[in-house]
Amino acid sequence: MTVEAIRFNAEELGHYRLHAYAVMPNHVHLLATPQIPLSGLTRSLKGITAKRANLILGLTGQPFWQEESYDHLVRSSDEFLKITSYIEENPVRAGLVAKPWEYAWSSAFVPNGEAARIEGPVVL
Repeated sequence: MTVEAIRFNAEELGHYRLHAYAVMPNHVHLLATPQIPLSGLTRSLKGITAKRANLILGLTGQPFWQEESYDHLVRSSDEFLKITSYIEENPVRAGLVAKPWEYAWSSAFVPNGEAARIEGPVVL
């Protein structure tokens, strides 16, 4: 549900250009170029996912997401690649998968596994 919302807000609503993401069990990493003010981007994404998650989980009366978020301005292409790698390797570091492309809730995911993985630089 969260991955669908991340992709919808990028592809359908145009709130940001999506570069990388990983939805972890207790947090989310998102590398994006905002097309709207950051506060509106986070409010939209957190709002719809909180509403849906609370319905799925049967929760009421409690906030789903923490109020704070961490944002960082990417200043170079080297830093961009480092952050992308950090995000997509997060499920591996957490011990959830052996390879980044095995994690279904990440931009690194490849449905057919390693054989379908394209290695090499990413051109954006």
